[in-house]
Amino acid sequence: MIEGFTTMGDGCSIAWEQTGVEGPALILSNSLGTAMDMWKPQMDALSKRFRIIRYDTRGHGRSDVPAGAYGLDRLGRDVLELASDLEIERFAFCGLSLGGMIGQWLGVRAPERVSQLVIANSSPFMGPPSAWDARIKLVLADGMDAIVDGTLSRWFTQNFIAEIKNIEEIRNIFIKTDPVGYAGCCAAIRDMDMRPVLKLIQVPTLIVGGKYDPATPPEHTYALRDGIAGAQCVMLEAAHLANIEQANNFTKVLLDYFQ
Repeated sequence: MIEGFTTMGDGCSIAWEQTGVEGPALILSNSLGTAMDMWKPQMDALSKRFRIIRYDTRGHGRSDVPAGAYGLDRLGRDVLELASDLEIERFAFCGLSLGGMIGQWLGVRAPERVSQLVIANSSPFMGPPSAWDARIKLVLADGMDAIVDGTLSRWFTQNFIAEIKNIEEIRNIFIKTDPVGYAGCCAAIRDMDMRPVLKLIQVPTLIVGGKYDPATPPEHTYALRDGIAGAQCVMLEAAHLANIEQANNFTKVLLDYFQ
């Protein structure tokens, strides 16, 4: 394993970790309120097939936390600059939730860099903006503790939570997320509307959704499927963090798609 930091064009330092074989590159992008460790359930299987690059989205994990609102354009360029710094010209990309929104941006704006795209538990539009403004205001005033319980209830089904599988680890990652970084990424989601440009994505794409996902419900998954020409779609028996709740099935879906 190799780990390091790459400085973006605006001075923000992005933390990354590289592992796996000398093969095709696969970049994994985390959801809002998590960090690169959310991909632990997939690492053993994927690292036998790929050169895996995980990174912490700006404002999250060990990456820098710039003040102010972030934009999807900036989050997308972070991926391109990271790949270029690691001398990766072309890569497969898998992003969940916010990571899937970054994947949509890459599919539209940098298709020459992306060989295959996986958009998991995501959406092309998550309005209304007022709801995101309220969340931003709350976390900046009261911290991540103020929303952790409500967030976890959207991330996992009650049956999964009752089994206490990985919940405490994910809860701790969420609570340790800097409210300023979380709010910055909330602003990127608030201001995003990819619906008019989904048809521009020509990269081979797989959409993964959760049947019980209240954060990005099935209709959001189907909007992506129907908006991206030729996209494949798989629905899992999970809520929002499907890669954790249905870890084995999620990993199998990825391996089958990348085969």
